[in-house]
Amino acid sequence: MYNGFYNNRRVFVTGHTGFKGAWLCLWFHSLGARVTGYALDPPTDPSLFMLCSIDELVTSIRGDVRNLAPLAEALRAADPEIVIHMAAQAIVRDSYDDPVATFSTNIMGTVNLLEAVRHVPSVKAVIVVTTDKCYENREWVWGYRENEPLGGHDPYSSSKACAELVAAAYRRSFFTASPQDPEGSGQPHLATARAGNVIGGGDWAKDRLIPDCVRALSAGEKLLIRHPSAVRPWQHVLEPLTGYLMLAARLCSEGASFADAWNFGPSEEDARPVGWIVERLATTIPGFAWEKDGRLQPHEASHLRLESSKARARLGWRHRWPLETALDKTMAWYEAWRQGGNMREVSLRQIADYENCLGAL
Repeated sequence: MYNGFYNNRRVFVTGHTGFKGAWLCLWFHSLGARVTGYALDPPTDPSLFMLCSIDELVTSIRGDVRNLAPLAEALRAADPEIVIHMAAQAIVRDSYDDPVATFSTNIMGTVNLLEAVRHVPSVKAVIVVTTDKCYENREWVWGYRENEPLGGHDPYSSSKACAELVAAAYRRSFFTASPQDPEGSGQPHLATARAGNVIGGGDWAKDRLIPDCVRALSAGEKLLIRHPSAVRPWQHVLEPLTGYLMLAARLCSEGASFADAWNFGPSEEDARPVGWIVERLATTIPGFAWEKDGRLQPHEASHLRLESSKARARLGWRHRWPLETALDKTMAWYEAWRQGGNMREVSLRQIADYENCLGAL
């Protein structure tokens, strides 16, 4: 897979202790990459990072992306060719409780990362990971394209739209081609990635659907659902991660023509209401039950879909696991954990299963 592109490739990942970051580090390690991670302590206990002992596989540095000097020093020491920026405050409801931390982490953390990158000549490719929620949500029933207006009702969504603007400004001001260097050679090529609602084993974040389901099952309680009619673009975590891997490789090999914003979302039929997810779980998992939470809730979008035809046409990316498979793989992971399995081996097997669906890229 990837024809050995990542073997011995130096990679720097912020947010590597989080759910998506831990999966990405496992995948990078399996591809032979030499990974340096930079993040705060794992945000939950248990966590995928700890269960898979990822600190044994990567150079793991604890740090806050809001502090420029230590971040810049870590980046210089790692001397990476590829940088994936995933560190973020990623919970919508937390952004209502602490908007200052959300804005400072998601905006200034991105500024600091890109400012540090400017002074590390080894960097060839940078991907800033944002979110499907960065768009100005019009409650449309069709998917948002990369050229749709950015926005965000809540502090989290707004902060990620701002991170997109920061990335665009750095791309145009510092990482772009010039008359003397039309291809921008010698400058890192910067892209942003907007993924759908990811699911997968190893997520214990609060106020996310699958972790909430797992907690309710473990406690023998009925799950309370805030917005069962809300439609989201659900996908297994490995789907957008393979998009990031493909995009980083193209940024390194072909440069400026891929330095842009990219959507990585599921097919139209996998944009389903929350109620569909929990109903399917209720029919397949003994003892699982749910009901609508009647309490007043903060604003959340009712409809959100992504249009990913650009990634399909230009990168050759497409999702491989339909939503039913994604749910089955996710719940199988949690069952293996409940049975005391070796979760690094379980996770690597799921990566291998997914790679078998990809074929040669």
